[in-house]
Amino acid sequence: MKRLPLLAILMMFALLFSCGKKGEQKSSAYVAKVGSVTITRDDISRELKGLPEQIQRMFEGPEGAEKFVDELVKKEMLYQEAKKKGFESNSDYQKKLEDFKKLTIISLLLEKEIEEKAKVSDKDVKDYYEKHKADLTANNQIRASHILVKSEDDAKKILDQVKKGGDFGKIAKEKSIDTGSAQNGGDLGFFSRGQMVPEFDKAAFSLKEGEVGGPVKTQFGYHIIKVTGKKEGKVVEFEKVKDLLTQKVTAEKQKEAFDSYMEGLKKSYSVEKNKEAIAGIGSSVKGTGKPEAEGDKSQPSKPDVKDKK
Repeated sequence: MKRLPLLAILMMFALLFSCGKKGEQKSSAYVAKVGSVTITRDDISRELKGLPEQIQRMFEGPEGAEKFVDELVKKEMLYQEAKKKGFESNSDYQKKLEDFKKLTIISLLLEKEIEEKAKVSDKDVKDYYEKHKADLTANNQIRASHILVKSEDDAKKILDQVKKGGDFGKIAKEKSIDTGSAQNGGDLGFFSRGQMVPEFDKAAFSLKEGEVGGPVKTQFGYHIIKVTGKKEGKVVEFEKVKDLLTQKVTAEKQKEAFDSYMEGLKKSYSVEKNKEAIAGIGSSVKGTGKPEAEGDKSQPSKPDVKDKK
């Protein structure tokens, strides 16, 4: 049988001894002794506080109870032995202890200042759902045409020409370097969100039917886009996405509260940075690699706005 995790052992132990005899005081509930140290039910209660209840169900029966106690005893034996050997004064231990204290107190601060101020109600989630139904529509599709050129100047000239009444399809056949769609007047057919490269996708889905937009820069060049049709899909039911949206809205509110709180702290504390020292640290770090150059010139021989995943 696999060794039972200590936290799970502790939870099982609490279950087994939670039903003591009537009139028995918890403080006098004797569990085990390791040397001169007595482990009581109150000790267990303190350690168990805040642990997930479902873990308790993982350990049932006499064998589980015995292992529960054994693990608790082992923990105390190891702790006493570490103290005996002087590890409490170990520099690594002291540093880790200070780090733990710092993280714990920060956690308590954020719980009070951020989490309590960023609680989300059912109304908050419902409002978010109503405002973002377009993003929660299954199989929502649009039909679009595009004209692809190499330079932004050329794209602006073409956009101006189209807005003055120029025939989009005819211009696409003459000017677009996407030969695959150019022969069809720039028509790309119907597509769903995520099927095109991100920049093109975002721009196309923001346009109304019949509207022309651009120039939009992608890895292939500059696009002039015209939406020629829309197929509205069915909006996902609220109850099916409620939990997911609650997490999203909560995360957004917590970030807003955190950013606001930090801006307030910046006004209360003076901070100095030694740029020379920071530069020295950065130059001493090896193997970080180089950032990818903006405007990568490597492109497929045949322009295609569909994302090649």
